[in-house]
Formats: sequence, structure tokens, C-alpha cells
Amino acid sequence: MKYTKNEILNLIRGSLIISCQALPGEPLYVEEKSVMYLMARAAKLAGAKCIRTNSVRDVREIKAETGLPVIGLIKQVYEGYEPYITPTMKEVDELVEAGADIIATDCTLRKRGDGLTPEEWVAKIRRRHGDVLLMADISNYEEGVQAWKAGVDFVGTTMSGYTPCSRQEDGPDLELVRALSQTVDIPVIGEGKVHYPEQAVEMLDAGAYAVVVGGAITRPLEIARRFMAAIENRAQS
Repeated sequence: MKYTKNEILNLIRGSLIISCQALPGEPLYVEEKSVMYLMARAAKLAGAKCIRTNSVRDVREIKAETGLPVIGLIKQVYEGYEPYITPTMKEVDELVEAGADIIATDCTLRKRGDGLTPEEWVAKIRRRHGDVLLMADISNYEEGVQAWKAGVDFVGTTMSGYTPCSRQEDGPDLELVRALSQTVDIPVIGEGKVHYPEQAVEMLDAGAYAVVVGGAITRPLEIARRFMAAIENRAQS
């Protein structure tokens, strides 16, 4: 099932989007067959109304398993490209073919190997795929406003803290969410460094339309390390 924009907006408003991803080298990455559909199954049982995931196979598996709308992306590193979230048309084409309901792509102002600005990149996608739903992953206010003006459907604070020109914090960038939600007339998706339930609530209170949480829920190695660090700090004090 492919969801319309209005259907997705109604589903995710004020709610949690769970990111279910595993990259090569991580404990839950299996070369032969994805197991992320099991994480997505748990997310749906918990009440999530939308899933964010990486790779064609996970988009397909999770849509088949859950029937929920899926934000799809492909993490791919290319020489000459600083953006790595759905950086070229090859990845966009693959996600459209896989049935992703929303395609997430990096719209930061970092260097692209093709020399395109974020506005030119969004326009290129629109020329090829018409009204495909686009989520711009950005890291600061300027990038968010620019992506909005370029015509994306959603703007996410995904990259805040991960680029040199963004606020470096241990927790979510509430100020960015607040500033963008007061400026743009499209949904602002709060994402990035949401480690605790209270922080997800703070994102919504700051004006986020919905909140994406990934590592704090679906990456057991990251979760275990957080507990281990706390125990080790106690032992050293």
C-alpha cells in the first residue's frame, strides 16, 4: 500500500517515528537477510505509525511486514560527496521503485560531487519523479529554510550535531526545532540525539510535528554501551 501525503500527516501528527536501521559491521546487520523487519514489528506493536529505514531491502521487508508508511533512505558514500543520505539519483530511483512512501535526502549545504545546490538537487528529483514525497535532512536553520523554499514536503533536524556548521550538543537540537517550526509551513520532524522519552516529548513541545527515534530503541550495542559507561563511571568515582 502506498500512502498519500494527507494519510501520512494524519498518522504521524504528534507521534513517534521509529528508525529501524543496521549498517554493515553492526551486530544486527545480516548480509544474507535483513532482520530489521523484526524491529519494525516491535515498533508497530508499541504503537509507532511510521518507520524510517535504510536500504531497498529494508524498505520492502518493513512495508510487507507492518503495512505502515516508510521513510526510505540509502546511505552511500561517494568520492567528492560529503552528503551520504540518498546522495544521488541512483538511490532516489531505487527507493521509488522499492515503494518508499517518503524519501529522505541530505539537503545540507555541504559539498556535492555533482556541484548542485540543495535547491537544484530537489528540482532535479521533482523533474524526474514529480510529486514524490521528500524529507530534507538538514543541520541548521539556514538549511531548513532553504529546503522549505526548494519545495520539500518535510524538513528533519537529522544532521544537527553531525556537520561543522550545526549546533554541537549531546541531546536533541530543541532550538532548531523551535525556530524552524515558527518559520516554515511544512512539518518539522525532530530527529537526532533523542536518547530518552522525555527528550522526545520536549521535541514535540518545541514544535516538532513528529519525532524520529532510532538508536535509543533499535540499536542494542549503542544502548548497552550507554549502560556500561554509567556503571564504569560509578566504579571510578
